[in-house]
Amino acid sequence: MRDLSSSVVEGSSVVKKWGFIAMHSAAAATFIFLLQRFALNAPLESSLLWALTFAVCAAGLAYKQANR
Repeated sequence: MRDLSSSVVEGSSVVKKWGFIAMHSAAAATFIFLLQRFALNAPLESSLLWALTFAVCAAGLAYKQANR
């Protein structure tokens, strides 16, 4: 039978994994938004679309890495 402390440890690793995924996608979205908007002088709508696209891709990659 599993005790309470082992489920707390497992819950902590789940939160840590999803926090890593969220941080990775936020960093990628921020980077590409700033690059598009200020370095390449792209319009706001295009910058937001690229940021969303990169965030989804980064989240997918981080999820894949976290499950190794």
